[in-house]
Amino acid sequence: MITHPAYPTLLLNAKQSLALLMTALALLAAPAASAVAVGDKAPDCELSALGAGQAGKLSQYKGKVVYVDFWASWCGPCAQSFPFLNELHKQLGGQGLQIVGVNMDENADDANTFLAKIPASFPVAADASKQCAKDFDVQAMPSSYIIDNKGVVHHIHLGFRPGAADELQSTIQGLLSAK
Repeated sequence: MITHPAYPTLLLNAKQSLALLMTALALLAAPAASAVAVGDKAPDCELSALGAGQAGKLSQYKGKVVYVDFWASWCGPCAQSFPFLNELHKQLGGQGLQIVGVNMDENADDANTFLAKIPASFPVAADASKQCAKDFDVQAMPSSYIIDNKGVVHHIHLGFRPGAADELQSTIQGLLSAK
């Protein structure tokens, strides 16, 4: 396995594997009718504080282009996406982009350990009830939703690979320039 210091490799232990399985089963049990699709109004989720973060709702970012990123500490592609998200925040945050990381870990300590290794320059919250993930119908880690300044979902992206960064950034810049 080839690794790069900017993209740490995270291995699953038995506890994390069980948590992943339980999260996947809980998400599969969500009714399909509540799934969000491109063109739908984004759900207004209630998010819990994580670490130094603050609790709140997604509606507090109304008027901005919002990149909602569901992630977990055991997710290798999530670790790869954080440098990209930090760079997006640095480049486009002042132009109206709001990135919100939504952690899906069962244990907040796992999320905080991840964030100590790979800090986020954008707000990170937790979805303690998993209702937000159900409302968005999260299917993979990470799952990202790009929402326009009127609250409409414009793009859904499952997983992360560095090659997708250009498409995501282009979508966001298009929405920012349409304001």
